[in-house]
Amino acid sequence: MLPKETRRPMTHNGIRIGADVGGTFTDIVLEKGTELFSTKVLTTYESPEIGILEGIENVIEMSKTRLSEVDSFIHGTTLATNALIARTGAKTAFVTTKGFRDTIEMRTESRFEQYNLNLELPKPLIERKDRYVLSERISSDGSVLLPFDETEAGNLIELLSEKKDPYESIAIGFIHSYMNNEHESIFREMILKELPGIKVSISSEVSPQMREFERFNTVCANSYVQPMMASYLERLKSKLTDAGANCDIHLIHSGGGLISIESAIKFPVRLIESGPAGGAIFAAEIADRYGIDAALSYDMGGTTAKICLIDNQAPRSAKTFEVARTHRFTKGSGMPISIPVIEMIEIGAGGGSIASVDDLKQIRVGPLSAGSEPGPAAYGLGGSLATVTDANILLGRISPETFGAEDIDLLPEESKKALSNDVAKILETTVENAAIGVIEVVDENMANAARVHAVENGRDVSKYTMIAFGGAAPLHASRLCNKLEIDKLLVPPDAGVGSAIGFLRTPFSYEALRSFYISVENFDHKSVNKLLDDLTSEATEFVMEASNGNYPEESLEVERCAFMRYSGQGWEITVPLENTKFDNFGIELLNNKFEKTYEEHFGRAIEGLPIEVVGWSVKVTSPKPTIQKIVPLDSENIVTTDIKRTIYDPVESSEIQTSIFDREKLNPGDCIIGPAIIFESQTTTWISSSSKATVQNDACLLILKTDTDKT
Repeated sequence: MLPKETRRPMTHNGIRIGADVGGTFTDIVLEKGTELFSTKVLTTYESPEIGILEGIENVIEMSKTRLSEVDSFIHGTTLATNALIARTGAKTAFVTTKGFRDTIEMRTESRFEQYNLNLELPKPLIERKDRYVLSERISSDGSVLLPFDETEAGNLIELLSEKKDPYESIAIGFIHSYMNNEHESIFREMILKELPGIKVSISSEVSPQMREFERFNTVCANSYVQPMMASYLERLKSKLTDAGANCDIHLIHSGGGLISIESAIKFPVRLIESGPAGGAIFAAEIADRYGIDAALSYDMGGTTAKICLIDNQAPRSAKTFEVARTHRFTKGSGMPISIPVIEMIEIGAGGGSIASVDDLKQIRVGPLSAGSEPGPAAYGLGGSLATVTDANILLGRISPETFGAEDIDLLPEESKKALSNDVAKILETTVENAAIGVIEVVDENMANAARVHAVENGRDVSKYTMIAFGGAAPLHASRLCNKLEIDKLLVPPDAGVGSAIGFLRTPFSYEALRSFYISVENFDHKSVNKLLDDLTSEATEFVMEASNGNYPEESLEVERCAFMRYSGQGWEITVPLENTKFDNFGIELLNNKFEKTYEEHFGRAIEGLPIEVVGWSVKVTSPKPTIQKIVPLDSENIVTTDIKRTIYDPVESSEIQTSIFDREKLNPGDCIIGPAIIFESQTTTWISSSSKATVQNDACLLILKTDTDKT
């Protein structure tokens, strides 16, 4: 933990910046007291910091402030994710226990397509020629079965150092190191002594959990992206300092909390889902504000769409997830990463998603995206392929006059040309019908993803309230609600940069996990108490370091969980625990909590089967601000406009006169009857003919169905 004399107190100018680097746009938000200033700039792939600094200049100018007055800079990025998907990370070696060289290639016994005899499994991140072994062995209880041979290790280091194409990074994953990391630590010290410039990650720090395939894969992923992320974050820090910034830099991690830039450099794998996590935090705050117990977060940007279930104002979480699914987003076809994460489903459906026609004359949308380089055809930046954005422009749902991205003048004629060449001519139909088809396909793809995600979590999606944000989500949310039979939709103000706003609402947090098997029948409460105390200290240290010690330890919130199952089961469920020490009555307490949680998941508990705990977690979070509650308005103050445009309405299956409103000119209590378009600087909201929208006291749009018979 940081000594008090080294902690830098937070400044209190009330000015903070959030920066979300997406696949197409970089969103920048500056919060100054109660005011928000935002901008969108195209993501600069090769050097994302260039786009960030451009966006910062814009919001600094808007807010009439100076960069030196900013209290904190909070950042989320997809850079690590993109590197794993595109396989553009560092040249990495993996060293493991003899006999386990091929674990990351053999995977597990599960098959994502059970009856496909020609099934191609994803290739391992580290090729076999770059995987090495050492003769050491730790038992599952942490005892040493085969001592670490330093002579053998020294010979291997010499071999690695003599490579003509030198390694930039080394991942170390020994069997059962989560129980005893002595061998991993010794080997790391030896490597850094001989090769001081190389990056080294050990699995017992990156992911101290059982299941070797997942743990090895996670440490490999961390090493694979670490040199690139370290270089990028150090460049970003340097350029911000040169520009006049004198504030702390924090990164949002996949679990929905803030960590220091130093922690992010050490564990970049925790940043893989950082952007989407900010969006889930943003939606959870709105759900809390309105007292919504069942909310569906819907975030659609230029490249992907993310859907997350939020129960009791908290996003659902998990301790593993998959990156880079290769087979139509099927579970099991991706790269497993074993870290705490906000659980969501992500599909390649965004404004930049490319539309095409397959051999069966069916319209396909995504997962490939035009991104920011070259972008949709309408951007006029060299892109020529038809995208979802082009379809929306052609149908009049996006107007060049109100498009909010900086430095982009939309070219509708290019959209028409792209849709004609890529879809209409192939299907022998009109370009308007082609655009309608593209929009309907992408909406159905998202609806199907939401249904699958809800079913996998045992939820009825129609009972949820949708919260839509991101540059493209408000445009598609009304139709998505029709398809999912959702009656209530909220579109918050500044929805186009929702994830970046979520960064500013994110607390400092860290979740420490550890695999430690124990049967409830033979419960050793002293060992469990020590483990939980160690995890609490680890998580607290991370939070205090990230926040510069500006929160008293007694104010931090502590959540404890056990991962439990019946003996013989292959997977476990998460059981929340009280933040107290166990005593001799621990058996009864754990039994009761497990059976109650199991019953909530599966309907009933099973009598007579022994119960076991396979892992533990402690999450420490900084205090959260009090949320001001909102009482929903259902006003009859219907407002109208003379500005109209003929736009295709999928509910009516025809073109109809549509009212056009400027969101900035609407007031609380104003009610708009669909069909309508509500435009603002960063996004556009579509109100279908079966819905109405009421402006709330916090400027949210509450959209309700008026005709439940239309789907």
